[in-house]
Amino acid sequence: MASAIATEQTETMMELATCGSLEMNADRAGDARTIADLLPAGTKVYVNHLPRNALSETLRSLEALRTAGLEPVPHVAARRVSSRATLKRFLQQAVDAAGVRKILLIGGDDPQPSGPYRDSLGPLGDGLIAECGIQEVGLAGYPEGHARIPRAALARAMDEKLALASAQGLSAYVLTQFSFAPQRVIEYCAELAQRWPELPVYVGLAGPTEPLRLLRFAQRCGVSASLRALRAQGFGAARLVTHTDPGEQLQAVARYCAARRACNVVGVHLFSFGGVREAADWLNGVIAGRAPAD
Repeated sequence: MASAIATEQTETMMELATCGSLEMNADRAGDARTIADLLPAGTKVYVNHLPRNALSETLRSLEALRTAGLEPVPHVAARRVSSRATLKRFLQQAVDAAGVRKILLIGGDDPQPSGPYRDSLGPLGDGLIAECGIQEVGLAGYPEGHARIPRAALARAMDEKLALASAQGLSAYVLTQFSFAPQRVIEYCAELAQRWPELPVYVGLAGPTEPLRLLRFAQRCGVSASLRALRAQGFGAARLVTHTDPGEQLQAVARYCAARRACNVVGVHLFSFGGVREAADWLNGVIAGRAPAD
């Protein structure tokens, strides 16, 4: 029985990884070839939209991903968009030149918006995304909540985004922020399934990286609650990366999926923190059945 359960868990992890994705930096177009050498054709690769990069600067990476046989998915941080015309021009170029069909729409954490959009509802509300030929939109999910937005407000905003997407013929899914608290991630996925049963979910995992880099990104990305919990258990920086290996999180998600007749989690997403080769190599191992031991 234990062997059968272990086999089912490994197969589930392989499926979640095969349907999964990872991200790369906008200014590292050469990473597209590295990813393509390690992962299946058609793997979704997200190109981030950091404060230092204009949207137009992501186009070269998006085109490189499409040329390499991967599916490019740009981040669009609403508060970093300077104008509606800028966003329209970028989306049209991304669709025409790189065959972009989906985007990840986020608010962005900039203190002040650079243009007309204060949050991710803006680009959805004015119909621009569908108008430019995008077919699917990813929405951010926060297992640990958001540092500046109450949970009730997040839920109301999700309702509104999903209604807007549906009205415009856009498919929608949730991609979660990474967390170091597997149980909280599972609870969040269950909450999504209860409120929006048909909504696909991709669970974000912190990819393999150095402990101090991981701590820095965690603090920046608002997952300090689970960091505090780990420290309370005696996990210092030197041990953190071992405890938070993506395999532990992936195993928890696989157990959650195995316990449900219809699981709303359809894949995982690896935050690479600039370590694209390490992230792609890790996903490659899981897809090949070299799943982490429990």
